Amino acid sequence: MQKLRLGVNIDHVATVRQARGGSHPSPLRAAMMAAAAGADGITAHLREDRRHISDHDIESLRLELRIPLNLEMAATPEMKDIALKHLPHACCIVPENRQERTTEGGIDAAGQFDRLKPIVRELVDAGIRVSMFIEPDKRQLDASRALGAPVVELHTGAYSNATGALQAELLKKCVDAATYGGSIGLEIHAGHGLTYENVQPIAAIPQIKELNIGHYIIGEAIFVGLEASIRRMRQLMDEARA
Repeated sequence: MQKLRLGVNIDHVATVRQARGGSHPSPLRAAMMAAAAGADGITAHLREDRRHISDHDIESLRLELRIPLNLEMAATPEMKDIALKHLPHACCIVPENRQERTTEGGIDAAGQFDRLKPIVRELVDAGIRVSMFIEPDKRQLDASRALGAPVVELHTGAYSNATGALQAELLKKCVDAATYGGSIGLEIHAGHGLTYENVQPIAAIPQIKELNIGHYIIGEAIFVGLEASIRRMRQLMDEARA
């Protein structure tokens, strides 16, 4: 089975930096360490309110990284222009609410189709790999494909927060969505809320090509170090694919 890629989200390195201001700890340094530890890509979410990752971070990451940069972004003219300026390897379009602590769900690609279409088109025409962060739902998969996005990232937050029979039910939704999405030509990624304890059932879904994980990896790094935290996640993903 094909190796599953790991994208490491470094947003919460910047969250720690923002707690006191200044330049430490450095998201760029974390990204370089993640690459050395086996990350296949780096994800950073430049929010409209700049609550953690900054414009300077994106510029530095784009210049210094030797692995792909995935820019998470709201579908706004400002963010589109920033993406077109820096030309990251990929852009993942996510919903964004001002008061949320983290991204709370997938974007409504079907309901916001007309608004999203020109933004997706401009990014794709610029050579950026566009991903839609969506719920594992057939309607959203069909809309993402019709938008012209070659990739979707399935929101695993509900699965990650559930237990028992409900978690099994939500896992099946992810399996069914990945299977259907692959059948209509989409590249399937997944992420949100994944931990050492729940990552393997998602990692075992053969249609999924990439997982993007941040908060848990950065949190574990407090106790074991960033390299060890990433290597353990990588090991669990590889075991699930073996």
